[in-house]
Amino acid sequence: MTTPTQNALTDRRQWLALAAAASVGLAWPLGALAVEAQEAPDALIQRVAGEVFAAVKADAAIQAGDINRVAQLVDAKLMPHLSFTRMTSSAVGRSWRQATPEQRQRLQAEFKTLLVRTYSGALGQVKDQTLVLRPSRFTPADTEVVVRSEVRGRGDPIQLDYRLEKTATGWKVYDINVLGVWLVDTYRGQFAQEIQARGIDGLIAALSERNRGNAAKS
Repeated sequence: MTTPTQNALTDRRQWLALAAAASVGLAWPLGALAVEAQEAPDALIQRVAGEVFAAVKADAAIQAGDINRVAQLVDAKLMPHLSFTRMTSSAVGRSWRQATPEQRQRLQAEFKTLLVRTYSGALGQVKDQTLVLRPSRFTPADTEVVVRSEVRGRGDPIQLDYRLEKTATGWKVYDINVLGVWLVDTYRGQFAQEIQARGIDGLIAALSERNRGNAAKS
């Protein structure tokens, strides 16, 4: 059983993770896609982070925890720049291979809803934070990289790392590390317990139930 302190730490990690993920979610005009594809992953993170943080700070609805506004932000600016299928499959683990196409689709839908609901209120906490890159090692030939950074603002700097993969349409984020904890690893442990007890359908049902509960609380 988790304590209030553990829950608070988890919530802090979670909202920072989504805010960080949103830093690669700003949409570009169609004419800029070629530039995006050629841009180094650390340059991509650095350039877009400030723009998205500014957008969140200027959006009163997001700061108030408007679920619909958060969902619009995720759909329009975040999802196109996340490798969400890989993120979901990594969180589900080995059982993903046994899941049917319908189960995979439902898992992604419920996982997305969970993230949006979990982080809606947290995004409103973004105030004076900025993202500063830390030294990262990779070469132009790499197809997977880790970009290291930290969030600076009030209080101590917060470690924030990204795992990205190179795709035909540019770099995509598929995992985020906040305060030494990778987001996918956190959910993989939770999902594994549910799958072991109730199977894939049981995990889908648990996520759906959790999402309904979060919606009722909202």
